[in-house]
Amino acid sequence: MVLRKKLSCLWTLGLCLVASKSSAKVPAITDQRFKDECVESHNELRGKVWPPAADMKHMSWDNGLAKVAKAWANKCKFEHNSCLSIPYGCYPNYKFLGENIWFGGLRIFSPKSAVTAWFNETAFYDYDNLSCSKVCGHYTQVVWANSYKVGCAVTVCPGFEGYETAMFICNYGPAGNYPNQPPYTKGISCSLCAEEETCIKNLCRNKELDESENYPDWNPQGTAPQQISCNPLCLVSVLLETILIIIYI
Repeated sequence: MVLRKKLSCLWTLGLCLVASKSSAKVPAITDQRFKDECVESHNELRGKVWPPAADMKHMSWDNGLAKVAKAWANKCKFEHNSCLSIPYGCYPNYKFLGENIWFGGLRIFSPKSAVTAWFNETAFYDYDNLSCSKVCGHYTQVVWANSYKVGCAVTVCPGFEGYETAMFICNYGPAGNYPNQPPYTKGISCSLCAEEETCIKNLCRNKELDESENYPDWNPQGTAPQQISCNPLCLVSVLLETILIIIYI
C-alpha cells in the first residue's frame, strides 16, 4: 500500500513535468494569426487547382468548426471524429462536416505546411476518371468547391522517444468528399460564380458568407479538458509535497 502511494505521487509529479515541458507553443483557436494562416493557406491552394475550377468558393473561418476540431484534437486519437457519420452530430449548423487530420513533429508544424501536404495529394488524383492511385481524400476536401467554411485547431500530444508531436485538425462545412462526385466543376475560373459573388484570385467570394459567427455558449458534446500544465511555482510546490509525502508515509 505504501509503495502504491509513493508510485502515485511520483506519477503525479512526472505528469506535471511532462505537461509543463509541452505546455505552450501551440496557438489557441482564437489566435488571429493562426486563423488567418489556416484560411489563407486553403484559399491560396484552392485558387491553384488544375484543371481550373469554375465554381470554387472562397473559404472563411468558422468558430464553431474550430471548437469541434479542438475538442477532438485534445483526445490525441489519430482517427476521424466519431460524430462525423451522425446527422448534425458534430455541429448544429451543418448536417455533416468534412475533416482533415495532420500528425507530426511540433517543431516542423505550421498550418501552411500541413494544408500544403494535404493539397500535394493532387499528384495521385485523376480528375477526369475521379480516381486515386494512393491517398487523395485530404486533397479533395481541401479543394471541395462547396465547402466554404473552415475551422482548425492544434494540440500537443504524447510523442515518440521524447519528441513533441502536434495533432492538427481542420473541419469543413458543408462537408465534401461525396462518392463518385468531382470536387469542383472544371472550367474557366469563376465562370460559374453566382450573381452575388465576386471573383477574387480565382475564387467565388460571397461577403455575406464570409461573416464570422460567434458561439460563446455552445460547445461540442464530450469536449475534452485541456491538458494539465504546471508553471515553475506549481512544479516546486508539487515536488516539495511529493518529497514530504514519501518521507512520512
